[in-house]
Amino acid sequence: MTFWEKIYLPSIFKGMAITFSHLFKKRPTIKYPEQTRTFPAVFRGVQILNRDEEGRERCTACGLCAVACPAEAITMEAAERQTGEEHLYKEEKYAAKYEINMLRCIFCGLCEEACPKDAIYLTQTFAPANYDRKGFIYDKQDLLIPNPVTQPEEYAKAKGTIGKEIK
Repeated sequence: MTFWEKIYLPSIFKGMAITFSHLFKKRPTIKYPEQTRTFPAVFRGVQILNRDEEGRERCTACGLCAVACPAEAITMEAAERQTGEEHLYKEEKYAAKYEINMLRCIFCGLCEEACPKDAIYLTQTFAPANYDRKGFIYDKQDLLIPNPVTQPEEYAKAKGTIGKEIK
């Protein structure tokens, strides 16, 4: 080893130069509440349960989304439509209980692809933070999109940027 290698001064100066150069680079962090991050068009966020044009639920509780989910995050219970409930449910069978455990969900989109009725969609909204585990289990009322007949403004807002794709 040479004298300069023994005293480590060149290595120390190289490290200081690298550290000093980072002061002039653009910071990758954002100041969240004031600034929002832009997500790509293929971003997969929180799921929603879609309705048809008349405000009826599209989900028929076939269970294909639950079977396709690799993380087993979706649970549902089916029920039969009663007489007089034709304005609430599109098909004779509907999901009486529909839950997604967001702690298990990996946002892969397989539930969206498996649904034959286009009832479930992944939106551009990311999952919000919560303080307890029960807050991450979304039930049917949390996931259901607002009624387009009675709440057209909320429905348009809930569709967001993927509204052109929802039929």
